[in-house]
Amino acid sequence: MRNTVLAMMFAASAVPAFAQSRSESFNQSGPTAPPPAETLELSGPRFGVTMLSDSLVQRLKLEQSIDVKPAISQFGWQFEKQFYQSNDGVTVLNEWVALVGGLDQGVVIPSLSWLVGLRTKEGAEFGVGPNVTPGIKDSEPMNVALVIAAGVTFRAGILNVPLNFAVVPTRNGTRVSVLTGFTMRR
Repeated sequence: MRNTVLAMMFAASAVPAFAQSRSESFNQSGPTAPPPAETLELSGPRFGVTMLSDSLVQRLKLEQSIDVKPAISQFGWQFEKQFYQSNDGVTVLNEWVALVGGLDQGVVIPSLSWLVGLRTKEGAEFGVGPNVTPGIKDSEPMNVALVIAAGVTFRAGILNVPLNFAVVPTRNGTRVSVLTGFTMRR
């Protein structure tokens, strides 16, 4: 225990000293600070399908009287902001995806995801973040889980057309979604 505390004290004092002794390329302020990030907003509609595990279908039916098939429709909007410095590398993404599922079966199952991820110049993308849906029981007003998404964005004239796959594993079951849509550069 004592060795751990000593090691932590050493690290806490060494890191600031190391940072101060580094070259100008590590400065976060002044004339050698990184350039301001350029941003690009690429928001647009999303639609697709979500496959629900059998356990989720059963819980929805038993605890909320929501009777759905294992495949439900999804409609919504993605609010995306890209942060980048040049056109020859990886782009950092920040996305909010608001969806309404089950409309094809006469039910409304809302979902909200916040993803942080990366997109390559070629259009391959990956993101991860929290997902929130209404709770299945009154004692659980909301369910929070982790969403993991991957896909690719194609260009079609002035449109960007994403094709994304997302997995949301929860303690109540797993959801797997395939979504597409479009965005236009503004």
